[in-house]
Amino acid sequence: MNSTMNTNEAYTRLGASLYVPAVHKDVLTIANGKKIPFMRSLILCTEDSIAEHQVDDALQHLTLLLKHFKPTSSMLRFIRVRNPQVLDRLLGIDGIHNVDGFVLPKVDTDNLLTYMSRFKRSDRFFLMPTLETRDTLAPAKMCSMRDLLLDDAIRDRVLCLRIGGNDLLQLLGTRRSTELTAYDTALGYTIDMLVSIFKPYGFNLSSPVFEGFDHAEVLAKEVQMDKLRGLFAKTAIHPDQISEIEWHYKVSQAELDQAQDILRTDAPAVFGGQNDAVMCEVATHRAWAENVLTRAEVYGIKPEDGIKPEAGTDSRSRLSAHGAQLGSV
Repeated sequence: MNSTMNTNEAYTRLGASLYVPAVHKDVLTIANGKKIPFMRSLILCTEDSIAEHQVDDALQHLTLLLKHFKPTSSMLRFIRVRNPQVLDRLLGIDGIHNVDGFVLPKVDTDNLLTYMSRFKRSDRFFLMPTLETRDTLAPAKMCSMRDLLLDDAIRDRVLCLRIGGNDLLQLLGTRRSTELTAYDTALGYTIDMLVSIFKPYGFNLSSPVFEGFDHAEVLAKEVQMDKLRGLFAKTAIHPDQISEIEWHYKVSQAELDQAQDILRTDAPAVFGGQNDAVMCEVATHRAWAENVLTRAEVYGIKPEDGIKPEAGTDSRSRLSAHGAQLGSV
């Protein structure tokens, strides 16, 4: 468990989170970084990716394996619980402190405190509540949720809020085409609303899953639109998507140069960046600049030509054969 990280540091390192059913035969090798070594965050799922009759098997599987999870600083590991009762059972398993936290599904103002009551004050688990119920579509309900999350006993535990795109589309009776980004659908309004309600109060959010396996250009466009909203974490449904998503979290040299100039102690209040082609204002661009420097440290800098390596030239893509069946937050 990475107990020394705060929520903002952990959020930056989430990257593309891969969901793996807790009954998967390779849970241990995946969790110990042997099977998908480039993965930054893993979510073992006991909810939608498994059937009701598999829950006991999943918990038994985790009971056998959790104590064998090795310490790691390169991967964040979480379990998506099915409900508060499953959380109770998980918290009693030997080795549960080898995970960094929990994803709480279908959280609303009625069940949030029920989940929170399961944790001791001394527990250091990160929490990622998922917004995917009817309440998520109602701004007033989300304002009430935000007010609950701002309680001191809860706020410091919340790594980010996950947006459950597929569940929200299910509520609307639709499913999006893989030729469209989330922002081209009814989800676009909801994501923008959630950003407006939660981000100004210090809550990070992760963006919904993209279900297409062979629409890399649409995924790339969607991640760019995520970034414009300050969303720098996303659900991946296959190992091949990880490098596709995280490529866009890298920073360009121009961005890095501007960020460093903005954060200089002797920087003027306003100055021209990129050879005076763009205005830089210290008072309003500081948060952006700090984010750029952190992403440069975690994800690196794009090559000067800005061209992503072709599939197959990146060692990560060759691991696609090791993919896992996934959930669909």
